[in-house]
Amino acid sequence: MAEERMSSDGEEKAKTGPKLTLWPLIALIFYEVSGGPFGVEDSVGAGGGPLFALLGFLIFPLIWSVPEALITAELATAFPENGGYVVWISSAFGPFWGFQEGLWKWFSGVIDNALYPVLFLDYLKHSFPIFNRLIARIPALLGITFSLTYLNYRGLHIVGISAVSLAVFSLFPFFVMGLLSIPKIRPTRWLVVDYNKVQWRPYFNSMFWNLNYWDKASTLAGEVENPNKTFPKAIFGAVVLVVSSYLIAILAGTGATSSSYREWNDGYFAEVGMLIGGAWLKWWIQAAAAMSNMGLFEAEMSGDAFQLLGMSEMGMLPAIFASRSKYGTPTFSILCSATGVIFLSWMSFQEILEFLNFLYAIGMLLEFAAFIVLRIKKPELHRPYKVPLQTCGAALLCLPPAVLLLLVMCLASLKTFFISGAVIVLGFCLYPALVQAKVRKWTTFSGEKPAVAPTIGKQSNSVQQQPHEELEDEASISLLSGLSSTNENQHVKPDLVEGSLHLA
Repeated sequence: MAEERMSSDGEEKAKTGPKLTLWPLIALIFYEVSGGPFGVEDSVGAGGGPLFALLGFLIFPLIWSVPEALITAELATAFPENGGYVVWISSAFGPFWGFQEGLWKWFSGVIDNALYPVLFLDYLKHSFPIFNRLIARIPALLGITFSLTYLNYRGLHIVGISAVSLAVFSLFPFFVMGLLSIPKIRPTRWLVVDYNKVQWRPYFNSMFWNLNYWDKASTLAGEVENPNKTFPKAIFGAVVLVVSSYLIAILAGTGATSSSYREWNDGYFAEVGMLIGGAWLKWWIQAAAAMSNMGLFEAEMSGDAFQLLGMSEMGMLPAIFASRSKYGTPTFSILCSATGVIFLSWMSFQEILEFLNFLYAIGMLLEFAAFIVLRIKKPELHRPYKVPLQTCGAALLCLPPAVLLLLVMCLASLKTFFISGAVIVLGFCLYPALVQAKVRKWTTFSGEKPAVAPTIGKQSNSVQQQPHEELEDEASISLLSGLSSTNENQHVKPDLVEGSLHLA
């Protein structure tokens, strides 16, 4: 019996693969949040000059990135499962709000993913102006989306050392640009600002987008080796890497060139490379941008698709969302995410940015609330890493980023309010409809945890064995069935004990 058990454990370990260590996890978080300084150019143009862009990337991380990263570290280690924030919200407020969180974050992720083909073409158009014309731009957007979606269908392999290598490739040209710019830098250029030309809405949206999505790393929590120590270190390392990459690129680009801030829009770093180093550096930055945007697209697509798969395994969505291809990828979930990307890619960079920020902000407000509620209601919850603040301090930690979230939402356009409101109404209507579909057996739902979930790419939803073996895996419980009083076989009652929901 012992040999059989050891053999079974060894087989499962071989199938799930080794867990993530510190440096690969830093690289993966880096790609969830940033992928490099591509896309920060708008902060200079919308900010009326370099000064506000530089101040923003010095101040915003303190009031936004650091609090979000700390909260993610605590909740991800308390719930070391790939369900991430859906599990947190379900534990604090119940399955209804967990479902809403999942829907908002999925829409936000799909909208975010629509940016990367746009950014890719915005870099290419500086060398190939034909991509400014719709006759070439639309087929190119469709071709990029279809090809990268197919690669995702075949399985995402940007994990571990591959993620580290890709991050080095994406950042190295900016390191070279920084060195070449030193003799040409004039510090007075960093102080330029035209207060009358500051566009606050695009500025805040650009700043917010380039510094968010730290909570996405929670989807990897179940795959981290020794998460109570590794996860907080990796979060801190990723914060330093992301912020420093932004500052170095902007300091070099604005300090060593005399170009007007009006020229700074998405894709402009290619021209900056041309001005500082010549054509070879311009082409290098474009190649790095292409690789970075492909990596970001694949990572986001995987995260969005596996989030739907995870919600399906929790019983929140029909079982078809958990169906896998022969490569182990969630086929239907990938198709849903890719369809959303195609419909959104025709919009401008700023429009996409505003929509995704609004939905992301709503979801983050719910996460901050869950963080505080779990501190109050479940002080005994096992927290391998805990933010070194009492409940009052934890609430104060959430205050500055919450104010920033509300500011971003208030600056949104009427069009954004309308579309985001439609998504919220959709979620409120969809949840009871899914409950009825489950109760009346209109479609198949699954709340069962698969015996072995294959590790697929960097956003895998593999089920890892928890430190407390006697506890039920929260991701394996059908949360929707807990609302149905007509459930024939058993009633699911959420009862949080040590971070798990148990069957009553």
